[in-house]
Amino acid sequence: MARATTKADLITAGNGQFEKLCKLIDTMSDELQNATFSSEMASAGKEAHWSRDKNLRDVLVHLYEWHQLLLNWITANCRGNRKAFLPEPYNWKTYPAMNFQFWKKHQNTSLDNAKTLLKKSHQEVMALIESFSNDELFAKNKFDWTGTSTLGAYCVSATSSHYDWAMKKIKKHVKFSNHSAPKGMSLS
Repeated sequence: MARATTKADLITAGNGQFEKLCKLIDTMSDELQNATFSSEMASAGKEAHWSRDKNLRDVLVHLYEWHQLLLNWITANCRGNRKAFLPEPYNWKTYPAMNFQFWKKHQNTSLDNAKTLLKKSHQEVMALIESFSNDELFAKNKFDWTGTSTLGAYCVSATSSHYDWAMKKIKKHVKFSNHSAPKGMSLS
């Protein structure tokens, strides 16, 4: 999927990828949705998230927390309260540590609550995106607080691109779970 460069494409991609993510999860049995990721997941890639996330809930709360980053950042800056996207003390080199803190924060969050939080935050993000013009979202240097990126680029990263990441991870979980099932049995 091409990266959105217009408001219409951003909304279509954000809602479309979120719907695909929900449908993917709905195809999974309750057992698989609640299952701990297999040990193969921890070594599926070099990025920290492969060993950090242990189950579907962890993936969903990660998406939720990044929605919160986006919502809080946009809201604060639009009110004139200058705020960086990543909260102190984090930066783009240290954000994996922030993601780990998000993970820790939600270890007592249920899967059902994670789904509810994510659905609500997705709706809030999409409503906020709707409130901006195409120019505000995608014209360079429209807002000084977006740096060298556009506001729309941040929105793409927190929605459709992040949903793609989640779906790839969930599909690996399904694949590894089916590989660990006894011969002739499927866990889905």
